[in-house]
Amino acid sequence: MERVLITGGAGFAGHHVVNYLLEKSDYDLLILDKLNYSSYGLTKLRYTKALESKRVKLFTVDLSQPLSVGVKRELGEINYILHLAAETHVDHSILEPERFIRANILGSHYMLEFARSMSDLKGFFYFSTDEVFGPAREGETFLEWDRYNSTNPYSATKAAAEELCLAYSNTYNIPVLVIHTMNLFGERQHPEKFIPLVINKVLRGEKVSIHANSSLTKAGSRFYTHCSNLADAVLFLMQSKISKRDKINIVGEREIDNLELAQKIADIIDKPLYYDLVNFHSSRPGHDLRYSLDGSKLAAMGWRHLNKLDHALEKTVKWFLNNPDWLYR
Repeated sequence: MERVLITGGAGFAGHHVVNYLLEKSDYDLLILDKLNYSSYGLTKLRYTKALESKRVKLFTVDLSQPLSVGVKRELGEINYILHLAAETHVDHSILEPERFIRANILGSHYMLEFARSMSDLKGFFYFSTDEVFGPAREGETFLEWDRYNSTNPYSATKAAAEELCLAYSNTYNIPVLVIHTMNLFGERQHPEKFIPLVINKVLRGEKVSIHANSSLTKAGSRFYTHCSNLADAVLFLMQSKISKRDKINIVGEREIDNLELAQKIADIIDKPLYYDLVNFHSSRPGHDLRYSLDGSKLAAMGWRHLNKLDHALEKTVKWFLNNPDWLYR
């Protein structure tokens, strides 16, 4: 039985990956998580009953510190490391960059050091972000190996950790795959994120601030993808033949601007959308209007989206409507 270590497995994206691997594979899963505010402790894993499985073990670990001898012994030999643990909120990185440096750079360093000690490691998957490439001009998309242009402390720490992963792969022969994800959404997402934030404000009849260009004529846009698509792509990549030092983009089905997305959410709820277009980017550097990645490499390998945007969005909104306590945590 192959064993998979998932860092950040109690968090938003991580717990979706855990649940999917439990359902679609026979891997044994070991989870490392700090259990901070974004994971709500074990709430997500308890909700999905993942912790009831005999194939799951969880260890509470702060990855900005080296793994202890005892934890290493309990983990044993690992075949795949999925390193999802990270501080992710851009606003928080602007206010407190050191926390992101410790979690995202030092945390990756310690996991790479752990990976070096494995005798049969088949893959170290580092989960990065589209933000390492910086803002994309209209019509522009970035390929996996394009240059970095980080515009905030969060994306800078992710880019730095990417380089560290590639250096360890080259120096110590660790099989590294860097994965660039775009804006993820889904059930049990933290209410500070855009989709649950819009749901909350629409339900309350409050105005939603939509980030726009300086002339307030065009809203910012993203390629949103449901976490089920991420999890499905991860399993696909684990079962595919990949090189020992590579990168891959996991891209949303299509681009959508945030005003259109907010209107779709309001339509699903069947309430009006009140909004303001705000030029947040000029007043607070580090927030980019548009991100865009090229997903042709993964598509050429044969992967297709498990869930389309409109279906996944409706499913997610209705889940929050049926579980409103998750909007106020």
